[in-house]
Amino acid sequence: MVQITILIPFLNESANIPFLVQSLGEFCKKNKELNFEVIFIDDGSTDNSLELLQQQKHEFYTCKIIKLSKNFGSHAALRAGILHAQGKYITFMYADLQDPLELVVKLHQEITEKQKEIIWAYRNEKQGWFSGFYAKLMKKFAVKNFPENGFDIVMFSQKVQKLLNENIEANSSIFLQILTLGFPQSSITYPKQPRKAGKSKWTLAKKIKLMIDSFVAFSFFPIRLVSVIGILLFIFGTLFAFYLIARKIIFDDIKEGWTALASILMIGFGITNISLGIIAEYLWRTLDASRNRPVFIIDKIIEN
Repeated sequence: MVQITILIPFLNESANIPFLVQSLGEFCKKNKELNFEVIFIDDGSTDNSLELLQQQKHEFYTCKIIKLSKNFGSHAALRAGILHAQGKYITFMYADLQDPLELVVKLHQEITEKQKEIIWAYRNEKQGWFSGFYAKLMKKFAVKNFPENGFDIVMFSQKVQKLLNENIEANSSIFLQILTLGFPQSSITYPKQPRKAGKSKWTLAKKIKLMIDSFVAFSFFPIRLVSVIGILLFIFGTLFAFYLIARKIIFDDIKEGWTALASILMIGFGITNISLGIIAEYLWRTLDASRNRPVFIIDKIIEN
């Protein structure tokens, strides 16, 4: 039986593929008692990453390659891998190997010794400004046990795998879904390494999308914020109206004009548009879920 399945999504990583496969072979040979399965998920690469991967010699682990029909995003790619994983425990790695492969052994030791369903690997150094900002917002307004330095790596059991496969969520974070399942969890820390080659595909636009998806999928804070702003504006508007009426009656010094009216309308319409935008995010996701479109589409599966 396969003990550990390693899922590796990739997108245009031709520069890293040879080193990745070589490192996997050396690592799995050194720890062959764990009986590894490695599933590579091609998330719509447009270079020769897939062809290069097929040309490599895969030794000391069972190899499977899943090719998606287009670029669905790394989280959707991971869900495709989870769906086809055969291991008793499942973990994630990435083609740039910024997360050391030795981390897999440490995670396995932790999950078996402590008999947990989920083990997280947290970075022991500070993140960039955006990731740190995202982590603080998530911890305060969405998921209270969200780690300050975030996470990229997790190992979980077949029980968690079964639940994830039964609830494949679109426009959502696979990590937050695992984090909020409520099973016994533990964690370890590790140092993140620099990329061996190529550029990161984790762009600012993708980070912003993840932040929006995370808040809409796992927090009611945006909707509550709209409600609070509406209540505050109503109270302020009512008090301001009473003030104007009182001043007009007592002092009769308010000049007629459009300035106050225009200002109030501009502020009101601005808040209304922001509120409608937030509500529209929820409505769009409801529509997207009702369509029941696939989160990912598998073009083919190559087994070696």
